[in-house]
Amino acid sequence: MSDNVTADVTIDSRGAICPGPMMDLIGKVKSVDPGTVLELRTEEGSTTDVPEWTETANHELLDVVDRGDCWSIYVRKA
Repeated sequence: MSDNVTADVTIDSRGAICPGPMMDLIGKVKSVDPGTVLELRTEEGSTTDVPEWTETANHELLDVVDRGDCWSIYVRKA
């Protein structure tokens, strides 16, 4: 995990092709309470799509971390 962020929920979408990771995140966001921190583990392509979506959907992008074998994108549900 990020040194600065602790996730309440982790979504492992490594290996999924677009738009799979985004759909996984959106689906999970709908099922959790406001304030929940989600970690999406994914490929590099999502590092641009997810930040754009969080801004549009009014959620908070907390961090984007390169893990070497995947990326972790942390989002707090509004």
